[in-house]
Amino acid sequence: MITVEKLTKTFDTDSGPVHALNAVDLTVPAGQVCAVIGQSGAGKSTLARCIALLERPTSGAITVDGLNLTGLRGANLRAARRQIGVVPQGDSLLRQRTAAANVELPLEAAGQSKLERRQRAADLLDLVGLADKQRAYPDQLSGGQRQRVAIARALAAQPSVLLADEPTSALDPETTNSVLHLLDQVSSDLGVTVLIVTHDMEVVRKACDSVAVLENGYVVEHGDVLDLVAQPNSRIGAALLPTGESALGRADRLGSAPIAHDRVADLVVVGFHAVGTLLGEASSRHDARIDLLGGGLARISGTPVARFRIGVQAARPDAVLDWLADNGATVCPTSSEVAA
Repeated sequence: MITVEKLTKTFDTDSGPVHALNAVDLTVPAGQVCAVIGQSGAGKSTLARCIALLERPTSGAITVDGLNLTGLRGANLRAARRQIGVVPQGDSLLRQRTAAANVELPLEAAGQSKLERRQRAADLLDLVGLADKQRAYPDQLSGGQRQRVAIARALAAQPSVLLADEPTSALDPETTNSVLHLLDQVSSDLGVTVLIVTHDMEVVRKACDSVAVLENGYVVEHGDVLDLVAQPNSRIGAALLPTGESALGRADRLGSAPIAHDRVADLVVVGFHAVGTLLGEASSRHDARIDLLGGGLARISGTPVARFRIGVQAARPDAVLDWLADNGATVCPTSSEVAA
């Protein structure tokens, strides 16, 4: 488990202090995959480096598995760092070493025997799907394979936490999917808590249990991905499943007279009881016309999620929205009457 409390990091520059992190609070439960997202300069990489104690925070506390890292020095700090595996941004493998020798590197530093190092490297390369590449050099591997070796190396010391800085940057979509699947496997099979620094919303959509949004060094949104998606005003929800007018919504009205809806609302449904039957039953129960004005369906962390904007025509439109809310939907009215 990772707990960050009131974390601040200030850099002194010739033009004055730069506040990279401002009283950041963040909690990642054990065994979860959490993404830290934001634009360049938001403070994402600084946060990851502070959690790994590669940067000393200016103030605040970082606790990993109940141990406050910010109070450690010397041998105690080195021992604690071994519980945090780091996958740096970019290609970080040593070119003169084979894949296996790269994985063995942190074990050499820890003084393990050659036999123990070789067995651990073989096991980890098998875990990441590269059992046949032990003797290959980095230049003989693809970008995705090099990233898998970097993940294996970060797991060599059996850490409880894995920090991955932009692990899918410059990878094609198929390779990105394989790397994200591996990180999910590391979390589920090994119980490792994974923190991914990224700007890519697809990482959040496909691999993460929770997400934190950094903006100018502040956490502006944080929580379980599916909980945030179910909040119509969530910026994460809007980014993963926008509710803007869809081609379907426009096509339904081509050539027809404008429709004045009694209510327009954003609707979020999480899980397999998604929108088809729910809207149909609401329509029949309340003798209502319900139009889909925009939005769509997606899978987020393997769970079906529907996020739609609907227009309702009915004698009692509020009763329609109340029924939807009582039967598993999150409903956020946007206006009392909108011409379609």
